[in-house]
Amino acid sequence: MGTFERWLSLWVALAIAAGVVLGNLVPGLFGTLAAAEIASVNLPVALLIWAMVFPMMVGVDFGAIARVGERPKGLVITLAVNWLIKPFTMAALGVLFFNHVFAGLIPPEDAQAYLAGLILLGAAPCTAMVFVWSQLTRGDATYTLVQVSVNDVIMVFAFAPIVALLLGVTDIAVPWETLLLSVVLYILIPLAAGIVTRTRLMRQGGEGAVEAFRARVKPVTVLGLLVTVVLLFGFQGQVILDRPLVIALIAVPLLLQSYGIFLIAYGLARAWRVPFNVAAPCALIGTSNFFELAVAVAISLFGLGSGAALATVVGVLVEVPVMLSLVAFANRTRHWFPA
Repeated sequence: MGTFERWLSLWVALAIAAGVVLGNLVPGLFGTLAAAEIASVNLPVALLIWAMVFPMMVGVDFGAIARVGERPKGLVITLAVNWLIKPFTMAALGVLFFNHVFAGLIPPEDAQAYLAGLILLGAAPCTAMVFVWSQLTRGDATYTLVQVSVNDVIMVFAFAPIVALLLGVTDIAVPWETLLLSVVLYILIPLAAGIVTRTRLMRQGGEGAVEAFRARVKPVTVLGLLVTVVLLFGFQGQVILDRPLVIALIAVPLLLQSYGIFLIAYGLARAWRVPFNVAAPCALIGTSNFFELAVAVAISLFGLGSGAALATVVGVLVEVPVMLSLVAFANRTRHWFPA
């Protein structure tokens, strides 16, 4: 892991603090940025999200899908957890905590917004950082690539229907047009650009050229994430100062979801005697989130200053320390699995 990945939670925390301070010092600037939107899409944030998502799409080799039949157990577990379990447990935990456990601490309209943000996180499995987690557990890199590639293809078709279903079940109104526009903007367009770019780079210099390109654009990705966080918390600055416990409250169901989903996937892999170098990545893929997509869609659907956008950014804050703790646990329990 590079310096940024290793200390991601620290950088996000500092960006949160900067956003809260700036949001209260120069509210006019943030108001101007919020007004720069077309068809419910905030243009500054859209550019920042593309800067984050595009390099990830360049790194995914969709040719790996041809190897989908190799060692199917790990792939079956990954897909079952990501698409049949995770979105629904996240929605259930959100309802439990925001509508019941925390009912006296959070206004009902805010609770619904936070719930929407959690649903967006739960429906977006990780596509990039999972390669880091796989490497830290000495996972099978090729198999991890197959899992991520298949997940990305499914996400193109399943993300919008699952989100719409869960938001509808929880009585949160969402315009289908905006949701589908978000999928096009933040999945299909970066995906197409990534495929074209990767194809050209592979012709020029193979996998080495791809990795060199990703290394060059990585600073832009880092900047995009941190500036997005500053903007989000700039719009939420007054809310956070008025209710400082809100971030901790949002983190509770996120933490339970992360550890619970990992234990389900890891337990299934152990029971099915999946080799460790496949079992660990397949459990970590389900646990981690494609938070860049969740943040972008939350902004498009509910706005920059919404509780949904805030909840997705809290997901960024808690993800890295949680994932590092799970990597450590997996490495200590390697002996549970066949070689």
